[in-house]
Amino acid sequence: CETCSKEEAKYRCPRCMKYSCSLLCVKKHKLALSCNGVRDKTAFVSVNEFTDLNLLSDYRFLEDVGRTADAAARHCIVHSPATKRLLYCLRNKARGCNIELKTLPVGFTKRRENSTTFNSVENKFYWHLKLIFPHCHAEYTLKGVPDDKTLADILKPYIDPVESDPVVCQRLKIYTASPQSDVRILMKIENRSRNSVRYNELDASRSLLDNLKGKVIIEYPTLFVVLKTLKNDMVVLGQDGSEPAENSDSESSSLSSVEEGEIQDSS
Repeated sequence: CETCSKEEAKYRCPRCMKYSCSLLCVKKHKLALSCNGVRDKTAFVSVNEFTDLNLLSDYRFLEDVGRTADAAARHCIVHSPATKRLLYCLRNKARGCNIELKTLPVGFTKRRENSTTFNSVENKFYWHLKLIFPHCHAEYTLKGVPDDKTLADILKPYIDPVESDPVVCQRLKIYTASPQSDVRILMKIENRSRNSVRYNELDASRSLLDNLKGKVIIEYPTLFVVLKTLKNDMVVLGQDGSEPAENSDSESSSLSSVEEGEIQDSS
């Protein structure tokens, strides 16, 4: 058992593949790793390990995608003139800021979650923002973040040893105990294949708007906060030695391949 290290393992988590010996240990590992125990249908499988079961799983997944897309296309909100006008305005304003903002159909999780707005009087975006701290298996959702706020100020309530909330500080103690110079802020580059994931490194001293310029955003930005001193599997574009750095908006592909993991079966 990878939780208690005392008893012989009887169960294996379909999500993170951790071994457990009992229901209690299963619950503990889910709580510690924020694991939901549901198998990731979009997880990468190499050709050598690909079996008929994987093929059947992919086929059923594509059927689910088809049903969800069909249900979303027939949803009354999709055809609402007010909704279309609002989304068009949001995308148009983002384009004026050199940001390629893409929105998803109603059936997608990120579409339901997104609370991003644009204030015409202030000429300013108020972003829905997600912060993920991989080393602590923690994530936080922020709403109404002004686009002129620097990333350093956005992170202060979470990783600043003085200004952060005591509960948050305790959960993110790996970050709060590390010097600010070790903190890196990454954002996934969209429209890349699942086996070639790359990230852009953002500048904490610059505003959110400046960091988002020239980027492709699907619904809202998701920022990954990592530490240089700790190992992680995130490859920054231009620093892996295999390809030069480039703007993410020079790439294009279908949305469905990027966001297939976000689809909810609404049937």
